[in-house]
Amino acid sequence: MTAKKAGPGLVDQWRDILAVHARTMCELDRELHQHGLGASDFEVLDVLAEGSAEDGSCSYRVQEIASQVHLSQSALSRLIGRLEKDGLLERGMCAEDRRGVRVSLTQKGRELHAEVRPLQRAILGRMLAGGAEG
Repeated sequence: MTAKKAGPGLVDQWRDILAVHARTMCELDRELHQHGLGASDFEVLDVLAEGSAEDGSCSYRVQEIASQVHLSQSALSRLIGRLEKDGLLERGMCAEDRRGVRVSLTQKGRELHAEVRPLQRAILGRMLAGGAEG
């Protein structure tokens, strides 16, 4: 499709997507704040929790997390540092590559994730499932 054929309809569609994203992120930040989290904080916990075994033994390389949460490497490193300071996750050396860092949830992180996950999913349902108007 050429730029001339894209027309204003495509631009309007793109702006609608951005508006839904912005409203959803604001709502997530507002609701998760009472649990000491922001939307990006929760996304990192969620990625780690979804990959975890029952005992929480799964860990991810920082690069793997970055590709799933769409943050820059430096922003993700700062976020991981905050979550580690709060006792929600821990960092360790990567056995496959000594320069790499692996991140995993702590028990406290698993518990907070389990507590907050239903709230986050309810917000996504409300904001994205046909109710994207606000």
